[in-house]
Amino acid sequence: MDKKLLNSPQHSDEGTDSFVAEMFLKNALLEFKREKIRKEIDQTLLEGNKELFLKLTEELKKIC
Repeated sequence: MDKKLLNSPQHSDEGTDSFVAEMFLKNALLEFKREKIRKEIDQTLLEGNKELFLKLTEELKKIC
């Protein structure tokens, strides 16, 4: 019988590690895209570009 120590590193399944890494990367990329669009929206407000503002807000809604 294997004993698992509370503070020792545990070997996890490679599939689980890959899944967690993929989810982490997808989340980081999504957050990067959101922030980029928000900055672009701020710029359109400063410039008064209503058409681009509406386009960007729709894009942001789709990924939120």
